[in-house]
Amino acid sequence: MLLGLPALVPAWAQLAPSPDAPPVSTAPGPAPEDQPVATLKLNVNLVDVIFTVKDKAGSLVPHLTGDDCTVSEDKQPQTLKNFVAETHLPLTLGILLDTSGSQQRVLSLEQDAGSQFLERVLKQKDEAFLLSFDVDVDLLQDYTNSPRLLARAMSKAEINTAGGNGSAGIPGAGGGTVPTIGKPKGTLLYDAVYLAATQKMNQETGRKAVILLTDGEDEGSRAKINEAIAAAEKSNVIVYTILIADRGFYGEFGYSGYSAMKKLTEETGGRLIDVGNNGKKLEAAFQQIEDELRTQYVASYTPSNAKMDGSFRTLSVQCRGDGAKVQVRKGYFAAAQEN
Repeated sequence: MLLGLPALVPAWAQLAPSPDAPPVSTAPGPAPEDQPVATLKLNVNLVDVIFTVKDKAGSLVPHLTGDDCTVSEDKQPQTLKNFVAETHLPLTLGILLDTSGSQQRVLSLEQDAGSQFLERVLKQKDEAFLLSFDVDVDLLQDYTNSPRLLARAMSKAEINTAGGNGSAGIPGAGGGTVPTIGKPKGTLLYDAVYLAATQKMNQETGRKAVILLTDGEDEGSRAKINEAIAAAEKSNVIVYTILIADRGFYGEFGYSGYSAMKKLTEETGGRLIDVGNNGKKLEAAFQQIEDELRTQYVASYTPSNAKMDGSFRTLSVQCRGDGAKVQVRKGYFAAAQEN
């Protein structure tokens, strides 16, 4: 069903399941008295920085301590309150599947590799949801811990190609049953990221990551890329992109999705992995993401800048080690003073 971006266009609808979606998780939520409201208010200024560290050969570096790493905010060193290596902290995942026409020849690869990844990565306390995006953004499976439900939803995803609206053959122009007025609207990639962050991830705590399976081409989103990035940063969501692009599909139109996806992933602390249309590379990409998600560090601090002004604060993490490279989001938005 049609989805919406309430922060951008108030008239748009809220995120809703696809009519063909499998049953969503019906597990009851915690009782009101169990909600950690007081804790959230007490810790409103506590910043959690989630990152991974690799050596100069690109291998993940485990077993670091708080004495090995420093965190700076707006170039000012911060005093860490906590530093832990998180290999089993509950993980919230969003899988965003590109079902526009340009993915026609690679969708089955994504479905198979994605299902295997979820089977491996989801532990008892983890949860995940599945969105597809083309002319609309659809919730195919709401939060669940069941790899089986997620795999079933993923297997039912279908390419939404041009449906008589004049956009047939245009890369990224999914078409579908919704008529297009003016510029073709077919791959709402930025809208999908924005909605995943604001409507699915924003109330979750702990480690959160979105995995995009796409060629990186956006066509028709109301959200701009910077708005999608800001939404992810405000919800503390790491974005990974597996760039799976059948280059031969584009022909004379050319391909231009790489740079936008590199910006999206780097600024949110994730990574871009370009696999072309190679099934083995796709499987390897999922394995790399799985390894990174299970070899993360969380550093927590109370900012020395105590202003609750909603401003963007840059982050920098440095760790000891020969050629150590830290993968971390570029910054975060400070809490805003409540009226």
